Amino acid sequence: MPEQTRLLDDERALIRELVADQAEQWDLSGELPIELLRKLGARGLLCAEVPTSFGGLGLDSRQSGELTAYVGSLCSSTRSIMTSHGMAAWMVSRFGDRTQRRAYLAELTSGQLAAVGFSEPGAGSDLAAMRTRIRRDGDGVVVTGEKKWVTGARYADYLMILGRQGDEAGVVVVPTSAPGVELVPIATPVLGCRAAGHWHVRLNDVRLPAGHLLGGGGQDLSMLFTTALSYGRISVAWGCTGIVRACLKAATEHARRREQFGKPIGEHQLVARHLAELLVAEQVATRACEHASAAWQSFSPDMVIATVLAKHVSAGQAASSAATAVQVLGSAGATDGHVVARAYRDAKLMELIEGSNEICQLILADHALSTSF
Repeated sequence: MPEQTRLLDDERALIRELVADQAEQWDLSGELPIELLRKLGARGLLCAEVPTSFGGLGLDSRQSGELTAYVGSLCSSTRSIMTSHGMAAWMVSRFGDRTQRRAYLAELTSGQLAAVGFSEPGAGSDLAAMRTRIRRDGDGVVVTGEKKWVTGARYADYLMILGRQGDEAGVVVVPTSAPGVELVPIATPVLGCRAAGHWHVRLNDVRLPAGHLLGGGGQDLSMLFTTALSYGRISVAWGCTGIVRACLKAATEHARRREQFGKPIGEHQLVARHLAELLVAEQVATRACEHASAAWQSFSPDMVIATVLAKHVSAGQAASSAATAVQVLGSAGATDGHVVARAYRDAKLMELIEGSNEICQLILADHALSTSF
């Protein structure tokens, strides 16, 4: 598809122009320029799978994934915003009614920014422990609860808040300017994705019109959680592939340039082994992501497990690749903010978010036990 290829090339060029070599500075300062995020959002790059009829780029999962990987190779904090905002748009597309899709997707492709609130002080993957409540009150809804480590909350105009609605669940679109919304900064610097705006959110009887409850609510909590997380997991997986690619690039360039004992270090067998491992990691992560995107695009029954697999594999490859790249670069890659130093910290965080390594392994083990091979 030459037209789509040209579109992706143009978008990569714009991203490169906007990000350039500033990721190190943003990582050290712990902040992204809001103008950058609004430009990316208005271009449709933060939720590239939204159809063109709603202002998006209309990319399929693999095309969007490759774009996500490219951003991830440059700046994981920016990619984190891309994941969170894209997840918010996906939830509107999946659970919103026609009026909500038309209204909110137009906002999310015009420069307004969104974040998604999942985790709580006592509830991460343990859905039974979720305490945020959504209740009807006349012609409106009231939201009460607390969310923690909300990626992008620092920059958000809207929060997509998951909560219990009686025995069921729902997603409420909460403007950050609404009375009762309290945004609480997290002490900095954090371990990874330092500029991604991870803040806590407190919702103190936030009262909103009923139209802010996507699809009227009443969804199954487990289904709602899994559906939303599947988008996040595949986006994180592609972003981790970008981290691996950045590590491969940095390590090979350094191994060609740096000389020891009269020859480039890449010609020493033990260093060459590291480069081979990085190349294998990039290929493994890429193939896992391609498989997940194909399952996502075809609405395969294995879509959920494919996204879990891709996230688990790619996060692991990113973490090991970052450690390998630091080893190859030595002191040259040990400076805080350097691309491989950032990768080392960012990749570790990827093994925790959207389902930790252990949660992913439990899901994969359950799948194995329930499958006839």
